[in-house]
Amino acid sequence: MQTLLSHINSYHSLNDEAQKAVENCFEQHVFSKNEYLLTEGKICRHLFFLEKGAIRGYYTLDGKEITYWFGFENDFVTSFHSFITQQPSVENIQFLEGSIVWAISKERLTRLFNEHHEIERLVRIAYEKYYIRLEERFVGAQFKSAAERYENLIRQSPHIIERVSLGHIASYLGISQETLSRIRSRL
Repeated sequence: MQTLLSHINSYHSLNDEAQKAVENCFEQHVFSKNEYLLTEGKICRHLFFLEKGAIRGYYTLDGKEITYWFGFENDFVTSFHSFITQQPSVENIQFLEGSIVWAISKERLTRLFNEHHEIERLVRIAYEKYYIRLEERFVGAQFKSAAERYENLIRQSPHIIERVSLGHIASYLGISQETLSRIRSRL
């Protein structure tokens, strides 16, 4: 819980009452490698804070897994579309390592928003960071070469090579594993 509270306060400081409310609303969960946080077709009813571990989000298209995001320590993760709309998810969220997450339900989060407006501001900031990452990913996919996307990934998240399989990285970059190997051998 201390990691979560420290991370929250790095976005925006909470008063004691709001901090106590947050402490009472999050629940800790422990997952093993390859377990799922969410599977396609299920409604995502929680927002999660990843205290320890690694996670990926992927779609399945024609039987092929297409990874489109990774999460690591101190990331808020969820199936945002499903969480916000409360409609079935079209994605799967899988743990790549044994992980510890803190979860808050949509209902509890909404209650916190109504009772503590500074928490609403905090979540808005977290959503803004998510949107920026999403836009950067879109721009990279549209306007950068595979080598540039890989170099950018390594520059922004150097630990990814040690923690994520090359197959998942290739899928994330939108290239084959063979192309990724060629890019890596040139660098």
